[in-house]
Amino acid sequence: MPHYWLMKSEPDDCSIDDALAAPDATVPWTGVRSFQARNFMRDGMHIGDGVLFYHSSCPEPGVVGIARVASGTRPDPTQFDPSSPYHDPTSRREAPKWLLLDVQALRKTRLLGLPEMRATPELADMIVLRRGNRLSITPVDEVHWHLIADKMLA
Repeated sequence: MPHYWLMKSEPDDCSIDDALAAPDATVPWTGVRSFQARNFMRDGMHIGDGVLFYHSSCPEPGVVGIARVASGTRPDPTQFDPSSPYHDPTSRREAPKWLLLDVQALRKTRLLGLPEMRATPELADMIVLRRGNRLSITPVDEVHWHLIADKMLA
């Protein structure tokens, strides 16, 4: 049974264009520093799962592409790098706190911004639209996945 996810990335860190330009259009999803989002990666995400690539912390946040999970999880090396903004001095190499997985961008789409998502009643219960949600990775219902894919690819 396929699973679907929404993964947020700040375009200054990794945009859909950056991902598409990477070798095999695949990028390591570094910098996840929420235990819940980490647990989604570790326990719920599988190679081949669908991903809505979402730009956040930008003038027009929203879904900008379709991707897929391209690897299992492994330790995120940025947690050990003192020069990284994602450095975590409490994490140890023998027991890393933070994980990453690879995401392969499949295609760039038109922007499906927050205002349009909020104006679509069928999407009202998406986690990304909930007040106060700040998670960088959230599960997406299959119905929402297909509705968004249809809107973006139309």
